[in-house]
Amino acid sequence: MTINFLIAPDFPPEYYAGWHFLNTRLQRLIDAPVHLSMASNAEEEQQEIDKDNVDIIYANPFNASKLIRELGYLPVVKPVNCFDEMIIASSADSEIKSLADIKPGMSILCTENYDVKLIALRLLEAVDIDEKDLTWIKSESFAAVARGLIQKQGNIGLFMSSAYHKLTAITRSRLNLLIESKINDLFHLILLHPRNAEMLENLQNAFSTMRDTPAGEMLLEDLGLNDGFEVLKKEDVELLIDLIETLRD
Repeated sequence: MTINFLIAPDFPPEYYAGWHFLNTRLQRLIDAPVHLSMASNAEEEQQEIDKDNVDIIYANPFNASKLIRELGYLPVVKPVNCFDEMIIASSADSEIKSLADIKPGMSILCTENYDVKLIALRLLEAVDIDEKDLTWIKSESFAAVARGLIQKQGNIGLFMSSAYHKLTAITRSRLNLLIESKINDLFHLILLHPRNAEMLENLQNAFSTMRDTPAGEMLLEDLGLNDGFEVLKKEDVELLIDLIETLRD
């Protein structure tokens, strides 16, 4: 039986090949066929989940919380020392130099990443800006958000920190970083569908030992997961879910 492994659509495009290399190694470690798919957007990701086509998923923390609570997905591993943070930025030649310069009626460029938007809204509370105060403009990728800011298509833009810091130095020089979150408790998770519960320990061993060889270490570094994966503790999952509920309230 082929196992379906879905990757969340919120990673830089240059990681596409790296995920395929990781999947090849995963198949060898668990001695089972794994079909890798990478959702192009949040809608496609949700469709695959709704169709019950997903056995393993690399999910952002907000989706992971829902999958665990509502669908019974089992936590497998999390990346070590790799947290989900976000950045609010403006064009370098914009008059917006700090959060205090953001005013009602301004436009904001963003992707479909709900987690990035939610964290941004919490940061904007500091300057009394609410979701309804801004005009939200959808962008297909974080690179598109950057282009939109440079081309004056929006006043501010939202980025995952990892994606922002992967932009070229020239692109970043044309942007002004207003604020970067420092939550340090949000992270992506590998989850397993409950129908595959018998695979849990095998998967945990495979992911957590992937860094133990030079080849595994190299492929993880290519994905920006330099310290590999570690098995999730129950308290880590509970803390994550509690934090997400707090951000949503």
